[in-house]
Amino acid sequence: MQGGNAFWGYVREDGRVGTRNHIVVLACMDNVNPVVRAISQLVAHTVPITVWYGRGQFGRDADITTRALVGLGSNPNVAGVLVVGLEPVATWRIASGIGETGKLVEVVTVQESGGSISAVAEGARLAAKLVKEASRLHRERVGVEHLVVGVECGGSDTTSGIAANPCIGMISDHVVDHGGTVLLSETSEFMGAEHLLAQRASTPAVARKILEAVRRIEEEALRRGVDIRGANPVPDNIRGGLTTIEEKSLGAIAKGGTRPIQDVLEYAQRPTGRGLYIMDTPAPACESMTGLSAGGATLILFATGVGNVIGDVLCPTVKVCGNPQTVAAMQDNIDVDVSGIIVSGTTMEEAAERLLVQTLDVGSGLLTASEVFRQQETAIARFEPTV
Repeated sequence: MQGGNAFWGYVREDGRVGTRNHIVVLACMDNVNPVVRAISQLVAHTVPITVWYGRGQFGRDADITTRALVGLGSNPNVAGVLVVGLEPVATWRIASGIGETGKLVEVVTVQESGGSISAVAEGARLAAKLVKEASRLHRERVGVEHLVVGVECGGSDTTSGIAANPCIGMISDHVVDHGGTVLLSETSEFMGAEHLLAQRASTPAVARKILEAVRRIEEEALRRGVDIRGANPVPDNIRGGLTTIEEKSLGAIAKGGTRPIQDVLEYAQRPTGRGLYIMDTPAPACESMTGLSAGGATLILFATGVGNVIGDVLCPTVKVCGNPQTVAAMQDNIDVDVSGIIVSGTTMEEAAERLLVQTLDVGSGLLTASEVFRQQETAIARFEPTV
């Protein structure tokens, strides 16, 4: 593709490059969400991240929540973080993890501040200081090798597998070929096609991890009395023309392109190198995108068929659609229309060239529909019940 190999990004102290320059007000437990929202309403240019849970979690579940919170605060799209908690121990555990990446980090706890009103006032002053400091930073011209692209799909239909997902797959290959990183998620949507992904694994051990991840999620569902192969495609997929989970999966994995798979990452885990990685995430978009963002993605390409408008809070999320009816009905929420592949003879290569240009423009600061309309959400996945 000839669409370019560079974008304008924010080079961080740890060498990673962001596509945005956010100051985040981060709740590390759900009981301070109102304080976080109040601080962000007072201070312009801040992004509030509120969470569910954060207390009463143990073992693997607590580890994943902590890793996700630290990962969100450490994302290259973040210039600085105000961590808000009820008490100091858990709050500083999150803040210290973020601080190791060289971020600007401040902390406020409700108990130490003397209540919610004092915490909001103290937090607003600290957040304002972070915003002013971040405003000194400027974008620099960098290569595509600094992009970390998450690929996602939602509201899938028959056009997703023959237009939007393969088009995104060409961008995935382009990014990997130029030294960048791509994260493919939504493990349950590999089902029926996992053997094809395993064939692309870089080592036999990685192939086994791919097959085990799919088998585990199917067995977990069966233990709860749910047969995923019978419950998926979901109703909006069926309305869009998908008939079997294998058909849906073959379309879904196309967005990951064709290159070798380097490893299988746990939820919210950062890759250790470059290339194509699988991240083991739930399929629902908000949980999956939060895992990608916490794992270091700086931009998400999101294929939709019958329509899914949600975007990530930290990563600009480019909505790509190949369904001409959805493009017409939901044009406010679609960033890149690739329906010409189906209705007017546009080649996949031509559509991918346009998507690459849009991807690099978004990486350089062009706003997406979900950013403009604030259709964004964070949801850290839970894997165990609260105790």
